[in-house]
Amino acid sequence: MPSTSSSAPPAAAAPVRALKPGTSWSDAWERALTVAPEAFRDDRVLNLWDGSWVPDGHALPATSPVDGSPVAGPPRLDAVTAGRAVRAGLDQHRAWRQVPLPERRARVGAALDALDAHRDSLALLLVWEIGKPWRLARADVDRAVDGVRWYVENIAPMVEGRPPLDGPVSNIASWNYPMSVLVHAMLVQALAGNAVIAKAPTDGGVACLTLACALIRREGVPVTLVSGSGGELSEALVRSPEIGCVSFVGGRDTGARIATAVTDLGKRHILEQEGLNTWGIWEYTDWPALTALVPRLFDYGKQRCTAYPRFVVQRTVFDAFLAAYLPAVASVRTGHPLAVARPEDPLPALDFGPLINAAKARELAGQAADAIERGAVPLFRGALDPARLLPGQDTSAYAAPLALLSPPAASPLYHAEPFGPVDTIVLVDTEAELLAAMNASNGALVATLSTDDPDTFARLAPQIRAFKLGHGTPRSRGDREELFGGFGASWRGAFVGGELLVRAVTQGPAGERLPGNFPAYQLMP
Repeated sequence: MPSTSSSAPPAAAAPVRALKPGTSWSDAWERALTVAPEAFRDDRVLNLWDGSWVPDGHALPATSPVDGSPVAGPPRLDAVTAGRAVRAGLDQHRAWRQVPLPERRARVGAALDALDAHRDSLALLLVWEIGKPWRLARADVDRAVDGVRWYVENIAPMVEGRPPLDGPVSNIASWNYPMSVLVHAMLVQALAGNAVIAKAPTDGGVACLTLACALIRREGVPVTLVSGSGGELSEALVRSPEIGCVSFVGGRDTGARIATAVTDLGKRHILEQEGLNTWGIWEYTDWPALTALVPRLFDYGKQRCTAYPRFVVQRTVFDAFLAAYLPAVASVRTGHPLAVARPEDPLPALDFGPLINAAKARELAGQAADAIERGAVPLFRGALDPARLLPGQDTSAYAAPLALLSPPAASPLYHAEPFGPVDTIVLVDTEAELLAAMNASNGALVATLSTDDPDTFARLAPQIRAFKLGHGTPRSRGDREELFGGFGASWRGAFVGGELLVRAVTQGPAGERLPGNFPAYQLMP
């Protein structure tokens, strides 16, 4: 009889992804133009100062990290025009500080209603401009709106007996959280009676911020939004005598320069800087809990100030740590934030999309290669999944998760925050080594220690130099009444969050010492 054979049918090919209908950059742009035509012109955004949208500045070309396609760039002002904008901001400040609190609450509340009504338009701009997955982009808008609503409801006792500052608050913030950090801060500052000036981040988010500021300005809240290089605008936005307070979120190098300027001038300041946030593992056995947490730690590719890029692990449990960590990091999902298999499909549930730009992806790849050449051991090296991308798309800004054991001390990955999906792991044998490794960057915003024994946690926690410390759980900036600050070089100036944010931008009694890190003192809340 003739022989017969059987074989399994070939596996079905993964469906080809396409951009979900209605989510293109042109769709996002047209929605913004329809909602706020006064703030946009053709293919560029405008600057907002002296209460009007002005077609000035030199618009730089910009590309989306999502696929390298063109998006609107920031219209950069020169120093002279920025100085005029600041002086106009002082005029607005003097008028706004006379507005009664009930009216300020009503106007800010109306602005929040407008932001909430256009939540998805703001979020879609964030996806294209800074590469946030849809879930995280919407969350950025929601946190801004919900957080400021809490202040609208609770502001009265916070400002009782505390007048606004003598000049507007100048905001210079990073690109990663335009809504939940920058717009949130701006609206609380305005609620407390201050006019607000903001510099749009150079690396992304200018269209989202433009739309948000247009909605806010319509409600009579005095906001100024300008673009330009930090070096050229520093004289106006930091050193101008009209400025009442400087609020900065960004890296230590720029923060140090601003700190020197505001200290010399005796100016109120809030400077949130980067630190190496660490996660310690010591006498720990609840590995399923760690496995469940690891993917969450990769949200937005660790491009946030409260990310945890360093694990400090007790050597005797390293095998158990790897057994818990490796499957978890392998499950992290990255890809094109708007790619779907069928038009009716929901947008993909990703942990992160691209990094902020191709230059950052190249920088991280170079730092990792250098660390490995100097002795670091690659424990995990992820790869982009073509099934989560569009066919033939530009992927130069994308980077898959990477984990390195024992980065050399000479590597930037050893002592600085990578701001990307790279974990480094350091092994220790004693509690003294654990504490030294967890405090490697001279202060941090957050840290976590996973240990089974509550007494061990209570004994070690005060020796970890982080403003917020978790016991087996991650910490974050927090919202509403939760306070926020940093230890060491991670923070300079007044602490914020809850009542402290309002105190930082209002005037108290003569001789008041605000909680914070200052050249002359450090005062915890």
